This record gives sequence, structure tokens and C-alpha cells, in this order.
Amino acid sequence: MAATLFHHSFAINDLDRARKFYGDMLQCPEGRKMPGRVDFNFFGHHIVAHLAPDEVVGDAGKKIGGQLATPLQHFGVVMTLEDFQKTAARLEQFNATWINKPTITQQGTAREQMLMTVSDNCGNAIEFKGLNNITDVYAVPEREKATA
Repeated sequence: MAATLFHHSFAINDLDRARKFYGDMLQCPEGRKMPGRVDFNFFGHHIVAHLAPDEVVGDAGKKIGGQLATPLQHFGVVMTLEDFQKTAARLEQFNATWINKPTITQQGTAREQMLMTVSDNCGNAIEFKGLNNITDVYAVPEREKATA
């Protein structure tokens, strides 16, 4: 059992599409059912999608990441490479709306990872990172250590 859980609350523009994306496509169990919101167990963490169409940023916000152009406002999960591959296959099977198809980033470094970003079709970008060892996401390259 985890000592803590991450919690994220965010705006969506359609509850049914949120249920299809997070529940059906990603297989995240749904929690409490309350008017205007839906809770999910997002890979072991608590997320709450609130129906608030006027608060959705969507594609209007700034992009980061150079060629990959991931929206600045995004959230996601860091997972093992095996889980990443399973999730990628499921997203492909369900015809996910890709922002960035699976690719290798930071190749040859301690943080080498698989990366993909999809739209939840409710106005949010969801990013998935796959690493051999998920804690490598915190690895600092030697050149960065030297300048710190």
C-alpha cells in the first residue's frame, strides 16, 4: 500500500467522453459518482474530472518539447516499459487521438525513455513515459550536476 497518493483535479468538456477515455480505453476504475464530475483510479492515483468546459485549455496553451510539441498543461504517468507497451497497444486499438505517437527520447542517457502523448478528447493532453526503472525519471546527467 502506498504511503501517499497523488491527487489531480482538472476540467473536462464532456463526462461521457471522459468515462470512455479513462474508464474504457485506459481501464482506470471509476470511483465516486457525483453530478458534474467523475473520479478515477489513474494508475494508482486519484484524479477528478470536473465538467467545466469554460476552464478547459485544450490546444490553446503553450507547447513544450521542440519537435514533440506537448501542451505545457498536461499530466500523465511514469511506468515500466512493459506497461508502456501494453498501454500503447491499447491506445492504438481504441484509435486514440495522438498528439505524439510512441517514440524514444533522451536516447543514450540515464533518462532514456519511451514517450507518447494523447488527447483525452475532453480538452486535456495525457503523457505516458516508459522506463526500464521508473525512478530513472529523476536521473540527472553528469553535465547538469557539474553546473548545479
